[in-house]
Amino acid sequence: MTFLDDHRDPTAARAVLDAIAGLAPDTPVRLMEVCGGHTHTIYRHGLEQLLPATVGLVHGPGCPVCVLPLGRVDDAIALAEREGVVLACFGDLLRVPGSRGSLLDARARGADVRVVYSPLDALDLAVARPERQVVFFAVGFETTAPSTARTVLRARDEGVANFSVFCNHVTIAPPLRALLDTPDHQLDGFIGPGHVSTVVGTTVYDFVALEHGLPLVVAGFEPLDVLTAVAMLLAQLREGRCEVENEYERVVRREGNPVALALLDEVFRTRPAFEWRGLGTLPDSGLALRPELAAFDAEERFGVPGATVADPRVCQCGQVLRGVIEPWECKVFGTACTPETPIGTCMVSSEGACAAYHEYGRLHRDVAVELGRDRA
Repeated sequence: MTFLDDHRDPTAARAVLDAIAGLAPDTPVRLMEVCGGHTHTIYRHGLEQLLPATVGLVHGPGCPVCVLPLGRVDDAIALAEREGVVLACFGDLLRVPGSRGSLLDARARGADVRVVYSPLDALDLAVARPERQVVFFAVGFETTAPSTARTVLRARDEGVANFSVFCNHVTIAPPLRALLDTPDHQLDGFIGPGHVSTVVGTTVYDFVALEHGLPLVVAGFEPLDVLTAVAMLLAQLREGRCEVENEYERVVRREGNPVALALLDEVFRTRPAFEWRGLGTLPDSGLALRPELAAFDAEERFGVPGATVADPRVCQCGQVLRGVIEPWECKVFGTACTPETPIGTCMVSSEGACAAYHEYGRLHRDVAVELGRDRA
């Protein structure tokens, strides 16, 4: 545990916090942590309580389950309810609400929905059950897409004809572009996602600095990682710089992972457009299997309704994902919408901002004021 403890060391944290206090501006700044993993680190360890009042953290669209639109959930349910189909998915997708309930509800109605821990588990299921069609519900940024790609190639090489993928993989740059293209975004910098950057590297974020004049620091997921990234961002703002920096050098390289990137290029093509919850339809933002692998594409094999379904009127997940509001500002947060009775995806996912606020007790405005987080 020595390596982990090094990134949770109280003495080192005090030194970084002293640096942050010295760099804190007189006027408020808003720094967006793109990844939901960072959001959970912040609230699990109470980091927002330790920052100066002028340094605010807001939450972004880096949770792949959270940005999944209702229509794609409905499509997955339609696949699961087809005769002879087994739908395999990760556990945090079971309770994501669509317009017809969730996959858990579909399973209660008789659909064969299985929880797996990797796409290879789904492939093993297909090998074990040759009489059934096994569809893997693939979700995630470039972080998890390589494992899906490797599984598809293995299915091809081993001739597993009853395996296919319902692909909902997305890429990290388009949602950031969409946020920054909004004239009134009011963001001053980004804490860049660590996991996806192990695959794509840091060059993918250069447009943030070059085109929009904002700093971005890729960070790891321990408390000291996040605090150090905040200090690095504040230093850039103080010095009038806008660069892409890498706090997570122990894992992330500027060029990313060439083997994983080559695998993605071999298996996937970029969709012309893909719908995102809260951000609308974004160009060149989703991945689909290449035509030569269409035999393993569930959308090609079975077809899906593909309808666009509006979010429930009371749900404000989209505004949370854009950093416009805090979860506790949503009208149904913690009342009608809870982890047990979720209305939106942000309350379901293990990386969701609403789930983090609820789990760690940031339930209402009074708590935010007490913690110096009132940015109204």
